[in-house]
Amino acid sequence: MSDAASHASARTLPIWQSLDALTQGGFRGRTPREADVVVIGAGIAGLTTALALLQQGRQVVLIDRSGFGGGESLRTTAHLASALDDRYTRLRRWHGPQGARLAALSHSAAIDWLESFCAGAGGCGFARVSGYLFAHDGNTERLREEAQAARDAGLNARLISSGLSPWPQLGAMLEFPQQARVDMGLLMRALALAALEQGAVCVHADAVAVEGGAPASVTLDDGAAIAARAVVVATNTPFNDRVSLHTKQAAYRSYVVAAQCREGAVPDALLWDDADPYHYVRWLEDAERPGHGWAIVGGEDHRTGQDADTTAYVRLQDWARQRFAGLGSFTHAWSGQIMEPADGLAFIGADPAGAQNVFVATGDSGNGVTHGTIAGLLLSELIQGRPHPWSALYDPSRKPVRAGGEWLQENANTAAQYSDWVTPGDIRDASELGLGEGATLRRGLRRLAVYRDGTGAVHAFSARCPHLGCAVRWSPQEKSWDCPCHGSRFDAVTGAVLNGPAQRPLEAVDPDRGTD
Repeated sequence: MSDAASHASARTLPIWQSLDALTQGGFRGRTPREADVVVIGAGIAGLTTALALLQQGRQVVLIDRSGFGGGESLRTTAHLASALDDRYTRLRRWHGPQGARLAALSHSAAIDWLESFCAGAGGCGFARVSGYLFAHDGNTERLREEAQAARDAGLNARLISSGLSPWPQLGAMLEFPQQARVDMGLLMRALALAALEQGAVCVHADAVAVEGGAPASVTLDDGAAIAARAVVVATNTPFNDRVSLHTKQAAYRSYVVAAQCREGAVPDALLWDDADPYHYVRWLEDAERPGHGWAIVGGEDHRTGQDADTTAYVRLQDWARQRFAGLGSFTHAWSGQIMEPADGLAFIGADPAGAQNVFVATGDSGNGVTHGTIAGLLLSELIQGRPHPWSALYDPSRKPVRAGGEWLQENANTAAQYSDWVTPGDIRDASELGLGEGATLRRGLRRLAVYRDGTGAVHAFSARCPHLGCAVRWSPQEKSWDCPCHGSRFDAVTGAVLNGPAQRPLEAVDPDRGTD
């Protein structure tokens, strides 16, 4: 299973250049029956892990159903930050002072590794910039508290009370030097080429099961099995774990728009506020038009499958125009899936269920590029049998006890979504659907998910998510069926899995009878 959908099936297209052509040329390997290390998922975590292992002399088979960057990695805004989204005031409470310091150190090390890699790969649009956190309501006390917590964690953070010139409308800011930005399309292309040059065997396949052992094994959707000394599941959310990790993290959709503008219309920096949901901004230069580029603006996050609001993109545009006068037309809009762990840090390490020689990477928490790079640096050492100072901090088996309130709140939210099974559908009959519309309806005891495509044909499925039985809901933004419990997403026409943790597609049914 790859980490998510291909660009075509994900409906909205991000600004980064597609890697489809590279995938067609690079994914030529024949499925082996035995392997040294199998890495499932060709996103940032999978590629950095594969490359690190290849550089240490290991042989790697890389499996993905969509290809290089076909999941969430090319749906990021590519903020490279050690100033983490969940704030050091909370990270210190959740992980203690030493844990907060290791979090800052590991993310800084990830940025350093990316800087070095990009320098040897043509640049990839990498640049060191400052990051700025600003209060959405002008309250500077929260910024002062975060400044102290960040400094205690080893970061250089300072409060700029006068704001950032010439954007005084943003108010007081907390500055974090030595953050970075990158062109994610160029970075992913460079990582993929490096892995291929080092000898990675890339296989188009859909992994449906992983079993631990000596050797471990990976089962593909055609029934073939690959025996391996080690298996890495780097699929944004792990499909091999049905419960344990999914009770410690929640899936969120984050929305992004990009506006054409001249250099200087927005700061060449990383900007984010402390609203809930929060907003984030960065500059992307146009390599073909010096002095021109895009302002990339993201935010308006919500739990996947739990908000059918169609105005997220409009709200982002309005928010940006209120703060930056020099924006031109908005040319891109897309969304991405964020796995938010209860205690703010990713789960990277040995399989929490105890499967021997199986490793996972998940829980990007909005810092997917640096968390994915940390996965490569950490997992490659663990697979080699070497201890690592970050392993306890990112251990997938850890219990988020100090974040108990957040943990309980998210799980209560998940449990509440099962009430859909005793409520009416959105409509009474598929005839009520317009072209390009989806909705749920009831046929006796069954709840159906029905969609009318542009030709007028109706596509109907059981609304039951194959993961843990929650009822899917229609996403008008992405034209997909989304699970409000654990974030699985499905294609409206075929029912195919777009995002895990579901392993199987939605069950096709007759919309009139509710049965096959």
